[in-house]
Amino acid sequence: MNDSHAVPDRAAQERWLKTYYLTRAVFSFVWVAAAVGVARHSMGFAAALLVCYPAWDALANLADGSRSGGLAANRTQAANAVASLAVAAAVAVALPDMNRVLGVFGAWAILSGMLQLGTGLRRWKACGAQWAMILSGGQSALAGAVFIFQAGTAVVPTITTVAGYAGFGAFYFLVSALSLQAGAWRRKGAVSR
Repeated sequence: MNDSHAVPDRAAQERWLKTYYLTRAVFSFVWVAAAVGVARHSMGFAAALLVCYPAWDALANLADGSRSGGLAANRTQAANAVASLAVAAAVAVALPDMNRVLGVFGAWAILSGMLQLGTGLRRWKACGAQWAMILSGGQSALAGAVFIFQAGTAVVPTITTVAGYAGFGAFYFLVSALSLQAGAWRRKGAVSR
């Protein structure tokens, strides 16, 4: 029986996750560079980036959930994809009011952080090297609470506020990819002894 939704073996899953985490890190680093370098001078470009970020997150969660045994087996990622698509639409509606946009990002950071933490905990035994994803999920939720507080102040935030959040995400994705690679090297070294 060939089940296309079967969970891949550990080595195949770790190879996928390394690629996935590296791709997410690169995207986020590029997004941050665009936000800091160009978007702060162009509201139109900033608006496009602000909608693009959660939309990309939705696509990434769909791809990972599908490659990791199917979305039915990865409910936290399916929920994260739906939430991220809703946030992309909510950001588009909230623009150009950056306080409202930051409030939307804050609520999303809390929800997606908790879902990411759940995904990391679920994967811990099967894949290992999930500590950075778990830490990232918790930190995302805390950042979301700060965003919601900031959104209620008189200070008008800019895209660079969100860029800091995206930068930490990129860092955690990179650390996760490197942790998986280090684990593979350790196992390979132990086998060759």
